[in-house]
Amino acid sequence: MLTETFSLPDPTPSYTGASHAQTNLDSAIERAGAQLLGLQNEEGYWVFELEADCTIPAEYILMMHYMDEIDPALQAKIANFLRSQQCVDGSYPLYTGGSGDISCTVKSYYAMKMAGDAIDAAHMVKAREWILHQGGAAKANVLTRCALAMFEQIPWRGVPFIPVEIMLLPKWFPFHPDKVSYWSRTVMVPLFILCTYKVKARNPHKIGIAELFVTPPDQERHYFSHVKTPLGKAILALDRMGRLLEPLIPGFIRRKATAKARDWFMERLNGYDGLGAIFTAMVNAYEAMDCLGIPADNEQRRIAKAAIERLLVVKEDTAYCQPCVSPIWDTALVALTLQEADLRQRDLHTRQALKSALHWLAGKQLKDEPGDWRIQRPDLQGGGWAFQFGNSYYPDVDDTAVAAHALIQANDRQFAGNIERAGIWIAGMQSCNGGYGAFDADNTCHYLNHIPFADHGALIDPPTADVSGRCIMLLGKLVNQHPEYRAVIDNCVDYLRKEQETDGCWFGRWGANYIYGTWSVLTGFETAGIPKHDPCIRKAVIWLKSKQRADGGWGEDNYSYYDSRIRGQFHISTAFHTALALLALLSAGEADCPEVQSGVKYLLENQQADGFWNDESFNAPGFPKVFYLKYHGYDKFFPLWALGRYRNECLPEHLNPVLKNSLSKD
Repeated sequence: MLTETFSLPDPTPSYTGASHAQTNLDSAIERAGAQLLGLQNEEGYWVFELEADCTIPAEYILMMHYMDEIDPALQAKIANFLRSQQCVDGSYPLYTGGSGDISCTVKSYYAMKMAGDAIDAAHMVKAREWILHQGGAAKANVLTRCALAMFEQIPWRGVPFIPVEIMLLPKWFPFHPDKVSYWSRTVMVPLFILCTYKVKARNPHKIGIAELFVTPPDQERHYFSHVKTPLGKAILALDRMGRLLEPLIPGFIRRKATAKARDWFMERLNGYDGLGAIFTAMVNAYEAMDCLGIPADNEQRRIAKAAIERLLVVKEDTAYCQPCVSPIWDTALVALTLQEADLRQRDLHTRQALKSALHWLAGKQLKDEPGDWRIQRPDLQGGGWAFQFGNSYYPDVDDTAVAAHALIQANDRQFAGNIERAGIWIAGMQSCNGGYGAFDADNTCHYLNHIPFADHGALIDPPTADVSGRCIMLLGKLVNQHPEYRAVIDNCVDYLRKEQETDGCWFGRWGANYIYGTWSVLTGFETAGIPKHDPCIRKAVIWLKSKQRADGGWGEDNYSYYDSRIRGQFHISTAFHTALALLALLSAGEADCPEVQSGVKYLLENQQADGFWNDESFNAPGFPKVFYLKYHGYDKFFPLWALGRYRNECLPEHLNPVLKNSLSKD
């Protein structure tokens, strides 16, 4: 029986909005909700732009020149976008307001030069001078240097030795594709082919960037100066030995390894959603298909190119390329938001929109499809959701937790099978330390982050607090009907207690940063039934309150990934972080505290005329310290979610009289 598990609070409106129909709070919720409903696709889903730094649009131009498939009009629009993002000092940052990044700046400069920008143009001079001041293009990261090697700008010894024969290594070997994260293996496997055969970009206009090197590339001897650890240096020695021995590799071995790599990524091409449904993997696969002699009119190759093109955001004068798309994530979070906002009002339009969204979500659940996660959990039945429209090999537990949670709150028995499968899958994906990684269980070979290729420090997918918090958020909803989940929840709670920082917050791997992590965990603790007086919760509440800004809001700088001493701090408040802090405090039972009331006032005062909020800052890492994202939906639905929950918990009975008068003013 599923009745008890799926029951919601009584939707009969004890608060109908009648006495407060004209309040700012009601008006804010109504306007934001109406705007959000207007953005729903006719198929039922929501998807917002997902913006990264200029690396991705720059790589799109590089890809066009690599393949000699240049679209001049599109190239001009991307170049316009790149110019608009340059910092005053000439550099390109990884996120708005961040300091310049050498790799991003090198690729942006190269892309603009390919687009026809003269090297003596003011913006090009500033970029070049900044790059040279940082030590030149030789200091760029591994993936950037791989691109430069393909364009014959540096020698191949400037990139790690990653022969395709890696595909033939036994699974017990210290390095194996199965040991790295999903995003790493989908990028690396086609890259093995490109690097092994030392491919050369077509580069029809023979554009080079010799002017970006302090030392001529052929004379440069410090491409791996970033490798500092004993393990890294030992692997560099093996790297040099491997290069010397490479000519001795028998031809039949190379052909066998190449075929295995080809079959691996071709099997996972994923139709119009692309390999891994992420840009870099998709580009590597497309270029590897060309290297392998797959003709341009081959259907799979044409679809692979179309998949990349679908990531473009093209506007009147500018264009950029997204790293991926986020419809499952966006739709599930919007559904949770609207369920909260409409809990007492039962608006027919909202209910119809939710019905459509939840049916769309239910149809996207992955069940018996093959997936790399099965390597660690071969006997576990499928039941997850991916992040993108389609990514059947790579469902993730984070999306699964929020999608299934939204289905639970619908209180509709037609979703019982989806929810049952999701719960079993989430419980089965727990890592041995009690926590949850995003895509794989026990993907914890931390030594791999010290190999020369892993200069981004994100080669693996270990458990994190934010994902783990959402997993117990789901399982806590199911434990009454599935008491076997209690042990899973308890183990996860133990993991989260160990992960709590000394000042009371939790690290945010997939959202910026400690405010996001703390929201994730406190939401999970609430659903899992952890008492509000628990010391972990009290400590987190004290931390959150201490980070509130004078204007009533909260904000957090992405620089907290570099310097944890500034966690929970920013020079401005953001609607996104304010909403997360409010939701976290409400989960911790702090609805009546003055900090919550001040946060609500901040959101009301900063709502735009169109009903939404506007945060300029990037709000999530792809890889902390290396790659950041701006979810364009976060400042649209998270504030609405927070206001909706506040209204449901605090109005009209427990509203502070002072705030009540303030909210009731026109």
